[in-house]
Amino acid sequence: MSLKYFNPLFAAYLIFLAFFAGACAGSFVNCAVIRLTNKSGSLFGRSRCPDCGHPLGILDLFPVFSYIFLRGKCRYCREKISPRYLLAELCFGACWGVLFAVFGFSRLTLEYILMMTLLCAESLSDIESFEVPNSLHIALIANFALFLFTHDEPLKRLIWGAAAFIIFGAGMLILSLIADKIYKKETLGGADIKLFAVLGLYFGPGKMLFLLIISCIAGLLLTFVTKKSLGSVVPFIPSITLGAFITVLAADPFIEWYMGLFTPR
Repeated sequence: MSLKYFNPLFAAYLIFLAFFAGACAGSFVNCAVIRLTNKSGSLFGRSRCPDCGHPLGILDLFPVFSYIFLRGKCRYCREKISPRYLLAELCFGACWGVLFAVFGFSRLTLEYILMMTLLCAESLSDIESFEVPNSLHIALIANFALFLFTHDEPLKRLIWGAAAFIIFGAGMLILSLIADKIYKKETLGGADIKLFAVLGLYFGPGKMLFLLIISCIAGLLLTFVTKKSLGSVVPFIPSITLGAFITVLAADPFIEWYMGLFTPR
């Protein structure tokens, strides 16, 4: 059900709730990725200040708001807390809020929220360690399979998705091997190649081309903004994640507009 059928103020309230729920998810996923990557304690253990180790109380754990009210510092030792925590919460919250605003109460909202949550988890892992567990790719495939039969023409979606899986998985692998030979270094990580293949299931060949272009543009901008040299390693999965998010929102109208340029009037 679209939110346009609700009172605007109530719709805004629902979107805020979606944002807050996403920020909560972002806070948990970010901490989980850090703990798993650094092998620092139990996944479900109590949160602590990364500097003084003091257990955090309820007032320290409100996503976004606690960071702002505490001015990015620990309540106990007053050391600065990395803005990564705030950015992760904002990114997750924005994903959930925007997707809910666009798709309302629908199975697409749930499918895309789960997809973007997993993609953001992959991005955080790539940023933290330049590695992504295969379990996250498998979870993305499971999410695709879970919602497959909620779509119209599921068999057609599966066939086109499988075709894109093979085309973009094999294609990116071949391009990567050629580029590795030319530049004599690794140009595209294995996790990046796997993710392009997996996202092919969701978007099919046409939208995947759109996603690839957006991802490359985002990657170049990220390299420029972070002022990395061409010899430096820049995590690419955050750019793929942004490409997937924009593809969900804009690929259909863009492709429709582009194809309309070749339609006789």
